[in-house]
Amino acid sequence: MLIKTTPSPTPATATLQQPDIYIFAISNVQVDLDDGQHEIENRIAQQLNISVDAIQSCTCVRRALDARKKTRIHFVCTYEVELNQKLDPLPINTRLIEHSSLIAKTPELLDKKVSNDEHIIIIGAGPAGLFSALALAEVGLRVTLLERGKPVETRMRDIGRLRSRGELNPESNICFGEGGAGTYTDGKLYTRIKHPFLRHVLHTFVRFGAREDILVDAHPHLGTDKLVRIVRNMRERLIELGVDYRFETRVDDLLMINGSVTGVRATNLATQEIDEITATDVILATGHSARDTFERLQKLGIKMEAKAFAVGVRAEHPQELIDNIQFGASATHPKLHAAEYSLAHQHKDKYLGKRGVYSFCMCPGGLIVPSPTEEGHMAVNGMSNAKRAGRWANSGLVVQVTPEDLSRHGMKETPLIGITFQRELESATFKAASNQYASPTMKLTDFISGKASGTLASNRFKPAAIPSDLHTLFPNWISQPLSNGIRAFDRKMRGYITEEANLFGAESRTSSPIRIERGEDMQSVNARGLFPVGEGAGYAGGIVSAAVDGLKAAAAIINSSGKQ
Repeated sequence: MLIKTTPSPTPATATLQQPDIYIFAISNVQVDLDDGQHEIENRIAQQLNISVDAIQSCTCVRRALDARKKTRIHFVCTYEVELNQKLDPLPINTRLIEHSSLIAKTPELLDKKVSNDEHIIIIGAGPAGLFSALALAEVGLRVTLLERGKPVETRMRDIGRLRSRGELNPESNICFGEGGAGTYTDGKLYTRIKHPFLRHVLHTFVRFGAREDILVDAHPHLGTDKLVRIVRNMRERLIELGVDYRFETRVDDLLMINGSVTGVRATNLATQEIDEITATDVILATGHSARDTFERLQKLGIKMEAKAFAVGVRAEHPQELIDNIQFGASATHPKLHAAEYSLAHQHKDKYLGKRGVYSFCMCPGGLIVPSPTEEGHMAVNGMSNAKRAGRWANSGLVVQVTPEDLSRHGMKETPLIGITFQRELESATFKAASNQYASPTMKLTDFISGKASGTLASNRFKPAAIPSDLHTLFPNWISQPLSNGIRAFDRKMRGYITEEANLFGAESRTSSPIRIERGEDMQSVNARGLFPVGEGAGYAGGIVSAAVDGLKAAAAIINSSGKQ
């Protein structure tokens, strides 16, 4: 929620001149769970060493939960305060600002107008593709957006069939379709990147239907149910701007002349018709699961390299247990929502050295969903809705994998070595689940003990959780660090190792295992006119970072375009 207080205005008269208003941002304001409006205003006035009557308005613009001490859980906030007086000197943690950070401001480069005959093709309607398409279309460039999957509403039905009947549509699933893979996760908007486009991305989400809270929360999220509507609203705007928006259109090849990309060859999956579309530039925003696309790019000689990624399992605990671990006696406080966690451990091995083990994409109050894209392969992911009100909490628990690890264990060194390993793991997962799109599952305590009991804790996974020994699914150099990492997690969150938790296999799509090499101009180093962006190209790790990366490509194209 946005916390805003405004004192009652004094009636204006013709003889009274309104005082100047100054806006200050005050950080590190500590707000207790039971603080009300009066307490907040008084604390800010005390921090500024002014009378509370000098405060004209007071708005929370940044809020983070501090639950390190269970006896005093509180929020650490930044407030923007309007005063009728200057502050000289400025108190600590205080700065004068020109306008509120809650006011949307389009970056200057994305606000210009371009009038020329350039045509840009964008491959993929995930965050990178949607945001680049929106930026390009709004400055006046001609855009064609190609998505191999279906519209977000139709895609939901295909995902439903996978969960209820175990029927996979390889072109419409958790990973393929409008909105990208992030639409069917938790809709997390937290990112560690720093870029001028970051606030623009958040304001754009609000513009298309997101709650204003995402501008304030330190760890904002949208939720799958809200993302569906937001993505649909973005599509309607793009079509209104004249974007040629095509679904069920898979790009099978790039058209190239003398080392420059001149368009694409695409297949309409509904009619099987093949179309060659020419363009001045092509933005490649496929997401991390377009393995057939990456294979074709390698054959074309597009420079790419293998990079580190992570694989593991997805853990599911009762949300009430996680709440109690994280919040203690305050777990039921009305101002606290479903608890999250973020855990990391450095596993040391005398043969392999240090290896990171960490939680990934934690989904409070959510559910685990099947996320394969290829027949005969199985993977899992997590998702949650906006309210995070479900009975279960889930998170990926994954182990770092490097290209050197894979070559050391006998795999052929190629840029696609990580994809080969992912496929081998997903094939083994499918077989461990009795050759169906179910999940091989193991009680967490059994995994730690190394002994499979054949019983599972209560769970809600669909289509089915198959009791399995997950130690047989992973090589020892992954399962052993994972087991040790979970023990370390329990030392940080006492009670994490419990008979009430299960582990589901396999979490294999944490990030792209490749990086398509590009220069500072955002273009492929050996294919002019090709702009590889987002998670699939190896330059982003979430919804917001992918959207920012797509905007960076759009900005590069706009900056080099013709007349304003």
